[in-house]
Amino acid sequence: MSEPVPEPPHTPVHGTWEPAPAARWEDAFLTGNGRHGALVYGDPEDDRVIVTHHTLVRPHHRPGDTDPPRLADRLPALQDALLSGDLTAADTFTDGRPLRWIQPFHPGFLTRVRAEPPGPAPGVRREADFTTGTVTATAGGRTSRVFASRADDVLVQYVTEPGPRVRVELDHRLDGVPAGLAVGRSVATAHGETVLTLRARYPGSTLGYTGVTLAVADTGRTTLTDRGIRVDGAARLLLLTRVHRHDGPYDPAEETAALRALAGEDGPAAAYDRLLRRHTALHRPAYLRVALDLGAEPAERALPGSTLLARPAGPALLERLFAAGRHHLLSSAGLYPPRLCGLWTGDWDTAWSGGFTTDANLALQTASAVAADLPEVTEAHRALIRGQTDDWRDNARAVFGTRGIVAPAHTDGANGHTYHFDRAYPLHLWTAAADWLLLPLLEADETDGRHDPWLTGLLAELADFYEDFLTRTGPGGHLAVVPSYSPENRPRGGGAGAVNATMDLAAARHALTAAADRAPARRAARLRALADRLPPYRVNADGALAEWAWPGLGDRYDHRHLSHLYPVWPLDEITPYDTPDLARAAARALALRGSENDSAHGHLHQGLVAARLGDAGRTGDALRRVLGGDYFHASLMSAHYPKRDVYNADAAHALPALLIEALVRSTPGRLVLLPAPPPGLCARGRITGVRTRFGARIDLAWAPGEYRAVLRPDRDADIELCAPEGRRRLTLRAGTEHALVSPGAGGPAADPSPDPNSPGRSAPG
Repeated sequence: MSEPVPEPPHTPVHGTWEPAPAARWEDAFLTGNGRHGALVYGDPEDDRVIVTHHTLVRPHHRPGDTDPPRLADRLPALQDALLSGDLTAADTFTDGRPLRWIQPFHPGFLTRVRAEPPGPAPGVRREADFTTGTVTATAGGRTSRVFASRADDVLVQYVTEPGPRVRVELDHRLDGVPAGLAVGRSVATAHGETVLTLRARYPGSTLGYTGVTLAVADTGRTTLTDRGIRVDGAARLLLLTRVHRHDGPYDPAEETAALRALAGEDGPAAAYDRLLRRHTALHRPAYLRVALDLGAEPAERALPGSTLLARPAGPALLERLFAAGRHHLLSSAGLYPPRLCGLWTGDWDTAWSGGFTTDANLALQTASAVAADLPEVTEAHRALIRGQTDDWRDNARAVFGTRGIVAPAHTDGANGHTYHFDRAYPLHLWTAAADWLLLPLLEADETDGRHDPWLTGLLAELADFYEDFLTRTGPGGHLAVVPSYSPENRPRGGGAGAVNATMDLAAARHALTAAADRAPARRAARLRALADRLPPYRVNADGALAEWAWPGLGDRYDHRHLSHLYPVWPLDEITPYDTPDLARAAARALALRGSENDSAHGHLHQGLVAARLGDAGRTGDALRRVLGGDYFHASLMSAHYPKRDVYNADAAHALPALLIEALVRSTPGRLVLLPAPPPGLCARGRITGVRTRFGARIDLAWAPGEYRAVLRPDRDADIELCAPEGRRRLTLRAGTEHALVSPGAGGPAADPSPDPNSPGRSAPG
């Protein structure tokens, strides 16, 4: 007899906690509103908050350094050489400039509230409430609360019972701060309010940034010091902080007035409550739209995050990481989507410049945005693209001599030119980035049942590029993508810049088809005909989908990237349902793939591909490698390498996507239930609020051998249902709930949704 579908004991905890302050910035709890970010140490004796902002990137280029290389006149000769058998010809296809990285992302400064004199701290508890985005630290009677307002774009810190005497300062002295950073401070106080200003100018530049903090005390006496203020006898203290990057002088008077208006005249407590209500009205519903409950024991759920991380086999850790990843992804997306480090860093020497890497990392981080109902993330992604399309047009003209658009592999957010060249990584030759970047917006359109005209226009421009670029042919008269690059690998028998990388073929085929679907009839026919002339994928002698569909180019299997499996994930071109032979070849390619340097993104990328192929075992193996590899800091932000080496958001933000893909998968015409639940990790549970690309939300509860699901469509759809017991057609009607129950489950299908207004406890305890 099968076990009943579970009804977990209560809603999982939506937060995390630790019994001590953070000793390292990597362990500091995080909050953000997609523009401003904060890393909160939670130390009552030295209450430090690192302030960040998406625009804080350090200039380090001369004029012209970031222009795309003008190589179009040399392209025909390169194509001739590659097609004639000189498979290393692209190794020197550059304008001779040295490798130039994008502008590095960096932290701004610290706000500090320090006890004077410092004393022994009583028991400290710091916690993060994901439903409100608030980080709270308590010690004795003292409480400090910090959040980044999504409504008012301001960092808010509210301290009650701060102590008999505290000093408040803005401090730029963070790890790696350049010696030549020019810093100035000013402080002005009147009527219980103080404005602290920190001005910074980058070495050798007119660019800089200014931080402004308004400090309001309810009682006591405020006096000026050499670096800030001293506050005696206050019961409540409110700090409101913003930071601006600017070119040339900046007058903070307007900012000061805006902060004073936010503080109002009714005291710190009332101002904090008002600001928190306005912020929570936006943050809480967004965070709660989707939730995962794996039925963990209440005692496990009550443990600190660092303790759970030492127990990687338990469901409580997966619940916590799913919730934290969702919170961090939402909190880092606004002006831009998340960077390699999300929205947070405490070090000026941020790995890989803390930018947006589009050849895997950004896509992995934002992979859950559509299904997990976070349009805030999708809109941030759209905003990044909107700000760079002119630069993408420059790339197409300069490098390839074509119309249309070519996106870069790296960007700092301020510049979309492609100029990153290294002999091993000739990223300016990669043409698939625009297709990958536009794909989440296409999926959002499918989910919403619309055609965004702006996106339609960009797809048309991408098709323009391929019409101009795909002019060469190879064996059998098929078009050749030349030059071609498979990030960030290189073939045996050729250079990194090669011919017919599988990813480039898939991206070209998909882009042309997607553009044709929205084009007038005559152009649509022309684009589809062009797509049909692309060569088929190649299966190599090992029975694996080859990374290059060109004679003489062999595979290098031990690599962190899985670019050649792009037709499986994120595209749905190769599936076990529609292309079983190619799916088997893709599965073989996945089985042969090594993990190279154990980058967390490589493990999760493998898991996402395995989930698409319905391989629960490999999905679970990938997840266990990340859970057991010491990739997560106490903040529940992740690292790039094992043993918490290199602060990086890839694993933290991608893990929710992997769990959703393993449990629920949709295309515009198909719903797959429980395609690859990781054995031993997700034996039973409930996931609610997942959006599908055919316009329905789904809640799913499952246990060994059975499931119950409720579909809530907002438009009519006729889809194929692929469930553990088999495949069948399903007709949905807008506004009508549709219940699905596995054979043998027994009883009517119950709505597995929790009360959306009952998030449970904000943090365990």
